[in-house]
Amino acid sequence: MEKLFVLLTIACFLSANSCVRGIGVNYGFLGDNLPTPANVVALLKSRNINKIRIFEPKADVLTALGGSGIEVILGVRNENLEELASDATAAARWVNINVTPYKSSVKFTCITAGNEVIPGSLAGNVLSAMQNLDAALNAANSPIPVSTAVSMQILGTSFPPSNSKFSDEVANIMRGITGFLAAKKFPLLLNAYPFFARTGDPSNVPLDFALFAGNPTGINDDSLHYANLFDAMVDSVYSALEKAGGSTVDIVISETGWPSAGNTDATVDNAQTYVNNLISHVTSGKGTPGRPGKTLETYIFALFNENQKSAGVEMNFGLYHPDMTEVYHVNFPA
Repeated sequence: MEKLFVLLTIACFLSANSCVRGIGVNYGFLGDNLPTPANVVALLKSRNINKIRIFEPKADVLTALGGSGIEVILGVRNENLEELASDATAAARWVNINVTPYKSSVKFTCITAGNEVIPGSLAGNVLSAMQNLDAALNAANSPIPVSTAVSMQILGTSFPPSNSKFSDEVANIMRGITGFLAAKKFPLLLNAYPFFARTGDPSNVPLDFALFAGNPTGINDDSLHYANLFDAMVDSVYSALEKAGGSTVDIVISETGWPSAGNTDATVDNAQTYVNNLISHVTSGKGTPGRPGKTLETYIFALFNENQKSAGVEMNFGLYHPDMTEVYHVNFPA
């Protein structure tokens, strides 16, 4: 199973004592046939989905969300990070344009400074952008948590989960971010996809282990037993945070999902199995082996199949078709 964990490294209003919990979805915009924001909000409310994550501010979307009661994680576009990191006035301007006009009617729970830019050429901008945004939000009397969304690529060692640590390439960057999050009592957002581990190395990643489908073997880490890959991924990042001084930092799962088409393992049945088992697991209150009893706030990727994404699995992660019919039925909590 060591190959499995090597592969993983390739492949909100929260506080330490008050954790927002539940299931949300990612609402993306990369389609030329998507429903209007007003119709999307109506769909969300009809399914009791009260949390969403959007990757960038869009005025029509934020306007439609106003008064809905739906909680929103709002993303900063990756290409804006450098300016926001280097110029505090740019951060203030971003807040004044994208948060202030909506804050009385939209329930912002977190601002994310970039998505999966660590490691990468933009990684060095993340902490400064987070700090400038945090200062700008406080100056605007909008004390919304600020974080960033990372993938499993931040890990250099991930097997077993208790031995996990940040890679040498990003260790200094992640130590700085971890220190900021710990001091502020803000969460780290994690994109975790058992699907990509499975498809990258199917001979070493059993399908049922990736699908929460009761793999009889699983993996052991000292006294802890992992019956599913999702828990192992989450606890690997928790272990890395601990080693970087972030033992009090919570994790929010900002993306996880399973495509319904695009390769052998990407089927409607597998997608439905993964998503419904995921919901049952994270809403059970059991937590992970390393964090028992800690319910993870989790956002499913994604609301719609988006036809402007890369062909194959990327355009088939949706729970709904653009006409708002189900790709498969999801058992959202009431």
